[in-house]
Amino acid sequence: MKFYRSHILLGMSETSIEAGAKKIELALKSELSKRNLQDEIDVLETGPLGFFAKGVCLKVYPENVLYENVTVEDIPELVEEHFLKGRPVKRLLATTTRVEAYDFNYKERNVLENSGIIDPEDIEEYIGVGGYEAWEKALLKMKPEEIIAEVKESGLRGRGGAGFPTGLKWSFTAPIDSPEKHLVINADEGEPGTFKDRLIMEGDPHKLLEGMMIACRAFGANKGFIYIRGEYKLCIERLKHAINQCRSYGILGQDIFGSGFNLDFDIKVGAGAYVCGEETALIESLEGNRGNPRFKPPFPGVKGLWQTPTVVNNVETIANVPTIINKGAEWYKSLGVNGATGTKVYTLMGDVAMPGLTEVPMGITLRDIINKYGGGMLRGKKFKGALVGGAAGVILSDKLLDVKMDYESLKEYTAVLGSGAIMVMGEEVDMVEMLWSILRFFRHESCGKCFPCRLGTQQLYNIICKIRDGEGKEEDLESMILLSDAMVKSSFCALGQSPYMPIKSSILNFRNDFLKRIK
Repeated sequence: MKFYRSHILLGMSETSIEAGAKKIELALKSELSKRNLQDEIDVLETGPLGFFAKGVCLKVYPENVLYENVTVEDIPELVEEHFLKGRPVKRLLATTTRVEAYDFNYKERNVLENSGIIDPEDIEEYIGVGGYEAWEKALLKMKPEEIIAEVKESGLRGRGGAGFPTGLKWSFTAPIDSPEKHLVINADEGEPGTFKDRLIMEGDPHKLLEGMMIACRAFGANKGFIYIRGEYKLCIERLKHAINQCRSYGILGQDIFGSGFNLDFDIKVGAGAYVCGEETALIESLEGNRGNPRFKPPFPGVKGLWQTPTVVNNVETIANVPTIINKGAEWYKSLGVNGATGTKVYTLMGDVAMPGLTEVPMGITLRDIINKYGGGMLRGKKFKGALVGGAAGVILSDKLLDVKMDYESLKEYTAVLGSGAIMVMGEEVDMVEMLWSILRFFRHESCGKCFPCRLGTQQLYNIICKIRDGEGKEEDLESMILLSDAMVKSSFCALGQSPYMPIKSSILNFRNDFLKRIK
């Protein structure tokens, strides 16, 4: 085994590859070889380092020096100054604020604890940090009902938006006597600004697979599917590679660990429809049909994929499970707050100094997320509002900066955690433009199956266009609220119910923006 004095961790994600990460990796290795440093400095691929809009990023370990926006042209200087002379290149350093305030928050991480540390394509690195120990424990030392009881006790709730108790969901399907049961992972992120599941899968695909294994054991499934967006090419490659590694190591397949339990996984690539994020539409698409929602009941837990009992879970939800089994429900409950235990992964974007990926305990305030993990407002801008939970979320004003980010606290203000996306907006943002963008999205994504959504999204878009063009009336604001409220009560699935919260919150909290256009 070789021992190196330094390791260069190169963040490999879909976006960094587009920014030239592969070319920089080759340039680094070439330059280190020219300087006879190849036996002293190792270049390693890892998952996303947490930076957004910072190009290609590097982390030098053990010095913990962070570089951002690195180009191929920077490599000779970087090697000369840092690795030969021991002087970090100041112009490429991530800002001091970023390093001190953000620090990747590894101490409180659960889902992302390995992301940016291990090679996501090397199963042995995952095993080396304790990977698949929870799977061994769940399979050989716990009964299925004990797994469900532990997850119930932990208080884990769905991280896809609905917040339904995970263990309770499994318990509905577990007692059903059926020769076939399925687990389906919803990795179809179609909402604007929502991509935390992509980063989880890119950074640590084995964490997801291990959680899936434990879930299948808990409610008796022998087959699992990951339904994933076709645009997520790197995720798809890494998941396929990870599944094949598990098969070759005997972690998946027949008679796993001599237990008599058989299990295998497959990947289904989606075609990009937002409505397929709804679990029954997702199942229809997985079966090869048009992605339209089904009537409920029966619910998927009773009759889902090919009419078999099926549990549908979100990526982040399942990625929490291995740690719960390893460390126990009591440890998990020590994070977060009552009614919202554990951590939450957020993608923090917009007018913040340091946009990026973070994972923090449930119940932290919006102000702390922006200031502590986002470095505060960009260039000293004044905070105006934040769209919390993706396009179907709520636009919060500065009066709610100290609201706790958990299910019950947000419920008091008719707000939701949703997809974990937080879009921060400075004082110059026009909420009319923001709402126009949201309603244009929902109009485009309606599947057209039900009348209220098909016609309602179009009518809402027509109204916001009138206001945007200076042809609206003040009563149009109430019309939008009333129409979207009627869609909540009559639409077939969640898509038609989604416009209500962004419409109502933007009009109530930022009415003057709309009146300026109207008057």
